[in-house]
Amino acid sequence: QVQLVESGGGLVQAGGSLRLSCAASGRSFRWYDLGWFRQAPGKEREFVAAIRRSGDRRYYADFLKGRFTISRDDAENTMNLQMNNLNLEDTAVYYCAARSAYYNEVYNVDEYDLWGQGTQVTVSS
Repeated sequence: QVQLVESGGGLVQAGGSLRLSCAASGRSFRWYDLGWFRQAPGKEREFVAAIRRSGDRRYYADFLKGRFTISRDDAENTMNLQMNNLNLEDTAVYYCAARSAYYNEVYNVDEYDLWGQGTQVTVSS
């Protein structure tokens, strides 16, 4: 069983950058599709980005407009989310997620069966 641990969250000013990491212990990451989701207070958890187990296909939420980049390093069993030009609406708890089953879509929260504990990202004005 894979266990996921996020790191890299914190407080940043609007326009700044953060890099989130997700480290896996247990089974190798290479057999999993991976994703980042976020949840702001009073809102549902929403899709941010995903990367296929092959590493060659990346997906992003439309609202990101090119500001975030997802990557994975299966040799290190890590996944990263580089977040640039952060704005106040990016404030949320960010979760990494993994799934071993293959689905055509990558956006559905319910299709991921492994989750980290979350890391807080707070963007200030």
